[in-house]
Amino acid sequence: MPSRRLSFQATAHRRAFGDQVRRLRSEAGWTQEQLAERAGVHRSYLAAVEVGGRNPTLDVIVKLANALHVPVRDLFS
Repeated sequence: MPSRRLSFQATAHRRAFGDQVRRLRSEAGWTQEQLAERAGVHRSYLAAVEVGGRNPTLDVIVKLANALHVPVRDLFS
């Protein structure tokens, strides 16, 4: 039986979402640590979101939008 190995593979839509979060965070002049604290998520989780390695739940998406003071839709444009 072949061994199953989990590997990191960011999908295009997760990478695009993460790029937008990073862009908005940078425009605000915040570090990952600062945004993570404001959004109530761990910094390493936020870092993984920004590179497309995590698939954030709707609750996390709303937390990020609120912390960035933008409508949720701005995270997808």
